[in-house]
Amino acid sequence: MANIQQVAKQAGVSVATVSRVLNGQNTVSSKTRIKVEEAIKKFNYEPSMLGRNLRNSESRILLILIPTISNPYYLEIIKGIENTAISQNYNILLCETDSNPERENIYFDLIRKKMADGIILMDPAVNVETLKKLAVNYAIIQCSEYEEGIGIPYVTIDNEEASYRAVKHLIKIGHKKIALMNSDEKFLYARQRKMGYQRALKEHCISLNNEYIIHTQHLGFEYGQQAMKKILNLQDRPTAVFAVSDLLAIGALKEINTNGLHVPNDIAVVGFDKIDFSNMTNPTLTTIAQPMYKLGTTAARMLIDKIKGKEVESILLDHELVIRESSSG
Repeated sequence: MANIQQVAKQAGVSVATVSRVLNGQNTVSSKTRIKVEEAIKKFNYEPSMLGRNLRNSESRILLILIPTISNPYYLEIIKGIENTAISQNYNILLCETDSNPERENIYFDLIRKKMADGIILMDPAVNVETLKKLAVNYAIIQCSEYEEGIGIPYVTIDNEEASYRAVKHLIKIGHKKIALMNSDEKFLYARQRKMGYQRALKEHCISLNNEYIIHTQHLGFEYGQQAMKKILNLQDRPTAVFAVSDLLAIGALKEINTNGLHVPNDIAVVGFDKIDFSNMTNPTLTTIAQPMYKLGTTAARMLIDKIKGKEVESILLDHELVIRESSSG
């Protein structure tokens, strides 16, 4: 396999000149460039990307940190990141953290050792202090999940407004006893979505019933089932449920069905995210549509801009309430 020295010798130029041609620099005359290109063609020379990246102090790799690959919510976001990254000559490395600080640190080490150029973070359970220290020297963008006031740009939606709209829809079709199926309130998105729920109730003079707020440890189908069991066992049973994730909502639908109840006649259900499965349930699920693909493309553009040293501002994207059979009026 030919090396750069052989190409330089064939073209009668220095190794540095060949390197300048390969890097597309315009300091080389067209006559010299043609000689170098002919030598490259003759030897079928392919430059080592690793060597070039080491010289340029870049890896052309972006890390994507997600808590779990089992949640289909992340699929479209990852697709958006990957398509944008590839179009800008970057590759992606998908890292499942399992919300485990030790695993997170292994991935953070990749960027400390310059084996990656930047991070798109989607794990709400990340160690904020470690993240803040890392962001001083390295490019980091928060996507979907984020921490406020730590100086790290993010792209997300208005979670409070989205859940407010979801609950307002349930009130509008006649519900007053509305349960909230929420995840752990140590996460900002869970607190924001609860605030939207509370705002909708308050605006319509519906008193808050703390028995109607059920927390789950994780956003999984089986956790939705377990939470729905608790809701169905309440003495004063709610007539509607707002779940902060489609996976929870789909679990709730299953449990309601198992108990011989009908959705939406007995209990209406609204989810959050608009994952593909939400249109495959029976009945189909009313949900808040997050612009997942756009979250991904925006996060990737923001990160690449940050890597290039540009100023990056946080961005709020639009959401939409998609009304389907599970909460038809």
